[in-house]
Amino acid sequence: MTVSIRPSTPQDCGTILRFVRELADYEREPDAVEANEAMLADALFATPPAAEALIAERDGVAVGFALFFHNFSTWTGKRGIYLEDLYVTPAARGSGAGKALLAHLAGIALDRGCARFEWSVLDWNTPAIDFYRSVGAAAMDEWTVQRVTGDALVRLAGRG
Repeated sequence: MTVSIRPSTPQDCGTILRFVRELADYEREPDAVEANEAMLADALFATPPAAEALIAERDGVAVGFALFFHNFSTWTGKRGIYLEDLYVTPAARGSGAGKALLAHLAGIALDRGCARFEWSVLDWNTPAIDFYRSVGAAAMDEWTVQRVTGDALVRLAGRG
C-alpha cells in the first residue's frame, strides 16, 4: 500500500471538489464551499494557473490532495509556496499520505527557489497542529490573519 503523489489533471477536478467539501465539513463549515468543478478547472489549468494541486494516491485511488500557490516575500526577495488546503480522507489518515504531500511540496519549494513554505491551521484542530509540529513546522503566533470579503471588500474598494 504505497502512497504516490502526482500533479492534478483536469479529470481530477470532481475529486478535488469532493475533497474540498469533505474538508469544509471537517472544518465545521459545510455550507461555505462556493466553488464548482468549472471554477477549479479554470483556476488550476488556465494560463497562467491561479493555483496548483497535487493528488495523493494509494494503490491507484485518490486519498488526498494539496492545493497551493505562490506568494512573495519582500524581505527575502523570493517567492514562497502557500498551502491553501491539505486533506487526506479519514480512512487514509496515518498512511503517510499527508506527510508525502508536505514532503513533495517542500521539494517543489526548493526546486523553485522558494524561501518559504507556509499555511494556516484552525486553532482548535489539534490533530493537524500536532502533525505539523511532527514535520518541523513552527507556529507564527505573533501574526494574525486579516481578511476582507463580501460587502466590506466592496466598500473598501469604494464601489458600494
